[in-house]
Order: sequence, then structure tokens, then C-alpha cells
Amino acid sequence: MTVTYNSSAALGDFLESVKASESSPPPVTVADNLSADVDETRSIASSFGAIVLSLGRNLGYGGAINAAVRSVPLSYDFVLVSNPDVLVHPGAISALQDVLRANPGAAAVGPRILNSDGSTYPSARRIPSLRTGVGHALFSRIWPSNPWTRSYRAENETGTGVRPVGWLSGACLLIRRSAFDEIGGFDQAFFMYFEDVDLGYRLGRAGWLNLYVPASVVTHTGAHSTSTDALRMIAAHHESAYLFLSRKYRSWYLAPVRWALRGSLSVRSWWATRR
Repeated sequence: MTVTYNSSAALGDFLESVKASESSPPPVTVADNLSADVDETRSIASSFGAIVLSLGRNLGYGGAINAAVRSVPLSYDFVLVSNPDVLVHPGAISALQDVLRANPGAAAVGPRILNSDGSTYPSARRIPSLRTGVGHALFSRIWPSNPWTRSYRAENETGTGVRPVGWLSGACLLIRRSAFDEIGGFDQAFFMYFEDVDLGYRLGRAGWLNLYVPASVVTHTGAHSTSTDALRMIAAHHESAYLFLSRKYRSWYLAPVRWALRGSLSVRSWWATRR
């Protein structure tokens, strides 16, 4: 399933890649967040046999996925969640399914995600701690190779085998339906960004594994749906980062830390959105 928000320009290529990826491709549900181009989305989806779920309002990424999951029969054990600007490589879905079937303690499995230039996006990461989260937030733009960002993105970890990780990018992952339902799906307090971090964190706390499967490959062509409002999305990213870390470190005695975190992220958001 995928979520659209003025995404019709990318949807056809995504659906074509899903169709071509497997000998028996999975059915696709398209959850639409009140797009201006919903008629075009319906037309494209119909040509591929996909179902469009018109939500009537913008629920954000996680909220739309929750609605889409609720709309499909309980007989589906696994659910593939993907951005519409993803191209699924041949065999990628079956490779994820094989790993999830072979690991009953795993709730989510994610592929290796390539950028449009062929480089690997760090899509399988550790859960951000206060130290790595703040360090990454403060220095990733002005000092990209800083140790906190490298640790957060797990860029020092190599290998081609399946391995457990803290969380998997919501751009593309296969989820065990029972585990997803057990924790209540995505937390809709995260309208955009960090909903995947929070999902991986809560799955881990519930005793489930998140597994990275680099033998499964997809390409993320670009976040087209946010490009027209980039500054607002930068601000939303910082708000979501604060929401996640403030919840993770919610003890009363950590209130001064949360205040400092709020201040530092606000300053970084202001700096990042300057024109």
C-alpha cells in the first residue's frame, strides 16, 4: 500500500514496478490524503487494478497507512508500506516475505534503499539517543561527517546479510500485520517524519525485531510530494524529532533536558529554513 498527496506524477511508475517485480504481484491500496489530483490518481490506479481509498482529509503518512491497513482483509499476514516515488526492483518483495516468514520474532523487514544516483540511503538505523539525536540535529548540516550523525545512520556498519536494526525507513518496508495491530499501528501524533522511527522503537519495546534485508532492493526517486513546501517540511521534521525524543525521555527529572532540546531544535529549524 502507498500514500498519495498530489503524487499522481510518480504513481504510475511505482505501480508498474510493483507489477513487474513479482510473478504474482500483490494487490495495491492507494490511500489518498485529499490530493488536488485525485481524479488522475484514480485513473492511474484503475489502469493497474489498484484500489484508491479517498480519506477526505490529510491524515499524514502514518494516519493514511493506518486507514489503508484497516481497509484490507485480516487474512493478509504481511503488509508492504511504500512511498509512491519508489521503484521496486525484481524480487524485492518476495525476498522480504521470505525473511519475515523465516523469522517469526520479526515484525518488520526493510530493503536496501537506493537514491536516484544509485548510492545507498542509510535506511536502517539505530534508535536515536539523546546524545546522538542532539548531535545529529545540531551538526549534520554544517559537519556531515560528525560522529553523532555517523552513529545515528549506522554508516560504519557494513555487510550484505540480514541484521537487526533499531528502525527501518517508512519509504519501504514489509510489516507483519499482527505486530502492527498489536501496537496500534503508526502513532498519528507524527503527522510527517519520525513516524517510522517511533514505529520501530515501539515494536522493539514490545519484543519484536526490525530486520534489514540488503538483498532486497528498491530505488527512492525523490520526495516529490514535499518539494513544493520544503520550508514547512523542514519545520515539521524538527517538531517530530522533538516529539519523539521528548516522549522517549519523559521522566520529570529530565525536564531541563527537554527544554534544552526544544531550544536547540528550534534554533536549528530557524537556521535551516532561512532564505
